[in-house]
Amino acid sequence: MFQQSYDSGEATPSSKRRGRILAAGFLAAALVLSVISFLTDGGVDESQPSSRGPLSKALAEDSGRPQGCRTDDAERAIPKAAPADVTWQALGGSRVPASASAGPTRSTRPVRWCFARTPMGAVMAAHVILAQMTGPDWRVVVDEQVVPGFGRDLFVSQRSSIDDAQLKTRQAGSYAGFAVGDYDKESATVKMLVKSPQGSFLSTTVSVRWSGGDWKVEPRTDGGLHSKVTTAGGPDGFVQWMV
Repeated sequence: MFQQSYDSGEATPSSKRRGRILAAGFLAAALVLSVISFLTDGGVDESQPSSRGPLSKALAEDSGRPQGCRTDDAERAIPKAAPADVTWQALGGSRVPASASAGPTRSTRPVRWCFARTPMGAVMAAHVILAQMTGPDWRVVVDEQVVPGFGRDLFVSQRSSIDDAQLKTRQAGSYAGFAVGDYDKESATVKMLVKSPQGSFLSTTVSVRWSGGDWKVEPRTDGGLHSKVTTAGGPDGFVQWMV
């Protein structure tokens, strides 16, 4: 993502094609750094990976959530500020927000999961799930946290053509803000603001759906996990992350 804006030198037909694939595929490529690392803090519960993944297990009968997942889902108002308990963690070469109140509250590597069924929980899911797509275990994340269907299959095909080593050479952008569009208990749209290393602002929209007891990214029919990236004049109209 944003490859053509960050790379220098004359673009070849092959590089232009690869740029289109990245643009269609996922925002997280804009956020990669030179190393892939995981940092856990802020109350995230680390546990060993499951052969099927945490969201493949049977739902708890009392809550309709995956086993071990509990969140406070009372706050239904569209957020006008970032959560007071937000922390920033290294994930997949980028920095992503985490919140004890909004999620993710659980981590079963490589999947960070258990988001509140609230507008803010949808925001957190959109940011975290996309950032997980740059690591070598991206396919596990797709299986667990992307809504199945033609769009997901197309994304897998596109992402499989990208060498993880190429992603590590891209400069990192940073999450700068968000805005919640349509929201109900079953789906939400989250507009994300990204600040490039050069200081310019870009925005895109991610759709999430409540599925299997947690928020998952709903891909587009073209295989993209987000809408076309556009230039934003600044942070006006967005809730700003206080990094």
